[in-house]
Amino acid sequence: MGQARRSGSCMKIALLGAESTGKSQLAQALCARLQRSGLVVHLVNEYLREWCDTQQRTPRQDEQLHIAETQIARVLAAPVNAVVIADTTPLMTAVYSQMLFNDDSLNALSMAHQAVYDVTLLTGLDVHWVSDGLQRDGPHVREPVDAAVRHMLSLAGLPYQVVYGTGAQRLDNALFCIGRQAPDWAKQLERPETLTRWNGPCETCGDGDCEHRLFTSLVKG
Repeated sequence: MGQARRSGSCMKIALLGAESTGKSQLAQALCARLQRSGLVVHLVNEYLREWCDTQQRTPRQDEQLHIAETQIARVLAAPVNAVVIADTTPLMTAVYSQMLFNDDSLNALSMAHQAVYDVTLLTGLDVHWVSDGLQRDGPHVREPVDAAVRHMLSLAGLPYQVVYGTGAQRLDNALFCIGRQAPDWAKQLERPETLTRWNGPCETCGDGDCEHRLFTSLVKG
């Protein structure tokens, strides 16, 4: 679904996905893995989680823009020589604004910002939903959110890769997806042997338009 725009050491990687799909765990694992390769890595955590923990509630409609703008500011404030891993982006804020408030006013801002990322990873729905504080709406919300994220990325013409698997397999598959979207940049990594022997149902099963085949095989397995 397209390749990254840059091949240097500075790279921006975005993690998107419905709730309880392991975005934060994957972001932390990617950060540690890239650091072991000798890269300078800056992890931008999800501001919404911090905000909810502080306020002990979820944001109102009029507070959504602040959430999005703060997330953007933190990404842009990252060191210029670092690989930036964003544990979610304002695109997720825009999706929830549409779903909860029927408000699409954040769409343009979020999609414009999403274009700055070299790699966008979408976490798959193959992990179990776990209740975790104020942000958890329930497992029934995950599929509509996942569909909305894909729709917005497609509308903006932005490439993305879908990551499935659990534990170390999910990390390996994320690295595989990064390698497919940014092949020149990924050459500097000491990639795990499992990636070179990775076998999927088809050669593009990490792509957003056909990864459902991988998901089906995982469920059956």
